[in-house]
Amino acid sequence: MRFRHPDGSAVHLAYCTNVHPAESLDGIVGQLAAYAEPARVAAGASLIGVGLWLPAETAGMLAADPAAVARLRRELSTRGLETVTLNGFPYRGFHAPVVKRAVYYPDWSEPARLEYTLNLARVLAGLLPDDAERGSISTLPLAWRTHWTSAQRATAARQLDSLAEGLKQIAADTGRTVRVGIEPEPGCVVETTEQAVQALAGTDPDWIGLCLDACHLAVAHEDPATALAQLRGAGVPVVKLQASTALQVADPADSDVREALGRFAEPRFLHQTREPGPDGALLGSDDLGAALAGALPAEEPWRVHFHVPLHEEPRPPLAGTREVLRATLNALFAGERSLCDHVEVETYTWSVLPGEPVGDVALAAGIADELTWMNDELTALGLSRESS
Repeated sequence: MRFRHPDGSAVHLAYCTNVHPAESLDGIVGQLAAYAEPARVAAGASLIGVGLWLPAETAGMLAADPAAVARLRRELSTRGLETVTLNGFPYRGFHAPVVKRAVYYPDWSEPARLEYTLNLARVLAGLLPDDAERGSISTLPLAWRTHWTSAQRATAARQLDSLAEGLKQIAADTGRTVRVGIEPEPGCVVETTEQAVQALAGTDPDWIGLCLDACHLAVAHEDPATALAQLRGAGVPVVKLQASTALQVADPADSDVREALGRFAEPRFLHQTREPGPDGALLGSDDLGAALAGALPAEEPWRVHFHVPLHEEPRPPLAGTREVLRATLNALFAGERSLCDHVEVETYTWSVLPGEPVGDVALAAGIADELTWMNDELTALGLSRESS
């Protein structure tokens, strides 16, 4: 879906295909037919965006094969789909039985992360619609926080400089601009907006900025307006918004609440949990299961890194953080100028939601419902939906 901000700039809305397990090119094309096109039809749209997730092996193959990129672009176009953004956070195996901390490797101190990201940029340059101003790629916030040394930090800084140079060269070679945004996440080297500003100091804002994930922002108990003001003051662009919401509970000590939360403590993904502590400090547990086992005091409300569908609230006694997402959208789009041009719905957790497994038809319908909800939120802020 495409929108037009009152300032005249385009805003692209997509959903992220990291919700699907396919990792080969044939599998990725198959998921476009199985989910993305039916979601477009169910949403009543002539065009929707897909934020592709391409694992490292597939990204490398595509980057070396322009004909394969052209094939993928045709497959997108014939189904009423377009791609302006890629998710470059998971390197591979995002739907393995257990992912947890493996998703943070290789980190930005390793050459493989730079190679992967530049391969994605080369692919995206070939997928961008002719009339798209630029593309975006989200990437991990340097690394998981443990065992992160000063030497690794220095190496990562050099690699970000090399990334900027590589993106400049891709632009010179192709005429297409692709920017990369690091994505703050609880438990990582870059968890907060303040840490992001520090980590990006000295990088070239024409090529590298921030991917703002509204779920992560909520779990970190950050105020969206304050976070955006801090980024603007530091000259850090928001290259992409990941539209997502977290779980939250008012009374984590309540037995009914704990029973309900326990159904979300699952083995595949990490579900970092945060609780306000004394003197404004934020207490943290690296996973929901550990929080329920006593890693947090459960004296104040919890927010949990579990992306829940945007269009419906979790069943009581649980709740979501849609108001944080709404406040984020307001901070980005309600002003005279749009502060972001790529919005990606990133509910990758449909396969691990409690209850009956979500089938193909229901998943496509759920994606369509999320996109429709986002359409309504953006138009309520004064953006106009374009017909194609």
